[in-house]
Amino acid sequence: MTATQRLVFVLAVIAVSLLAPLSGTIATAQERSNPGPLAAEIRIGQTAPYSGPASSYGTIGRAQAAYFRMINDQGGINGRKITFISLDDGFNPAKTVEQTRRLVEEEHVLLIFNSIGTSTSASVQRYLNKRGIPQLFVGSGTSRFGDHARYPWSMGFQQTDYTEGWVYSQYILQHHLRGRASVLYLNDEFGKELLRGFRDGLGKHASTVLLKAESYELTDPTVDSQVVALQATGADILVNFALPKAASQAIRKAYDMGWRPTHFLNYSAGSVSEVLEPAGLEKSLGIISIDNQKDPTDAQWRNDPGLLAWLAWMKRYYPEGDPKDNSNIYAYTLAQLLVQVLRQCGNDLSRGNIMHQARNLKNMDLPLLLPGVRITTGQGDHHPIEQVRMLRFNGARWEMFGDVIGR
Repeated sequence: MTATQRLVFVLAVIAVSLLAPLSGTIATAQERSNPGPLAAEIRIGQTAPYSGPASSYGTIGRAQAAYFRMINDQGGINGRKITFISLDDGFNPAKTVEQTRRLVEEEHVLLIFNSIGTSTSASVQRYLNKRGIPQLFVGSGTSRFGDHARYPWSMGFQQTDYTEGWVYSQYILQHHLRGRASVLYLNDEFGKELLRGFRDGLGKHASTVLLKAESYELTDPTVDSQVVALQATGADILVNFALPKAASQAIRKAYDMGWRPTHFLNYSAGSVSEVLEPAGLEKSLGIISIDNQKDPTDAQWRNDPGLLAWLAWMKRYYPEGDPKDNSNIYAYTLAQLLVQVLRQCGNDLSRGNIMHQARNLKNMDLPLLLPGVRITTGQGDHHPIEQVRMLRFNGARWEMFGDVIGR
């Protein structure tokens, strides 16, 4: 590759990655088309919403680029540097298909890592599995990414959306059985699976507890009309299965209407800085959610070694990132997990061995996971995390309560 060609290549990647750093040496065309034990670098691909309706998740890709830069500064993985190519898909499945094909067919990445979104990641799942390319630690809780029989090259990360919906239903049955619930959900696979888990968890009580479910589209400018319709049912419980922007709108609208339901907020919208602060912290008081990782705003972790190490890393490698945004905790944890898998591969960086090592994570305790939450995978288990803790927002931060919950 000439100096001019290399400059053109780097500028093209920077443009679509919104300045996501690229590290490591550029391999020859032969090395890129045949990734394996002789590769001089480890080429990792990702699509993320740096623009569009879910752009708040863009920090995940930026933080992971920073983490891999740190790994390269430390010498890489088994002597190989990471080249991380994260492309903007605008949270648009059609764009995800285009960008993923570019990553696979032009950039010759070894694997696709933690691409963000349910519909976006689902749009390329069959393509990646047909080609035998690992789709690792997908940024979605939908059960399809743990369906190892149909999609042996895919693996999720977090608890499934079905499990999350089920957890909220169990809490209501235990503490609010006389309550009446209404649900706001995104009209896609993500929202529908949350709703299905919630409804199934209510069991025979579903017909009396669940009064109404209102969907919204990702392109809707607001969810005000849906919240008005849900309040009109007389429900005293609101279950919020929306992505960050709409979730924040729903919190604010319910409060401004004078509606004070017991409010459940899904895991994907739990960021204090991206969701609760824009809605109004006082308007978010008492909201209940779940998590599997430590909250950077929670005083109980002030002297936690894992969180202190993360803060030091943020200051050095990602100073532009928000230390109050738990998406950056998530990004760091996922990057740590991938690095562990790659280190387990040793000198065999074949795609088959990468999947083999991803299926061999046993009771793994990463420093920013909540106490009691462990990562375990197996030949028939593509769900790394299956435990959560419940949280309640006290007006300033999330407070953890109860025991570890798992299905």
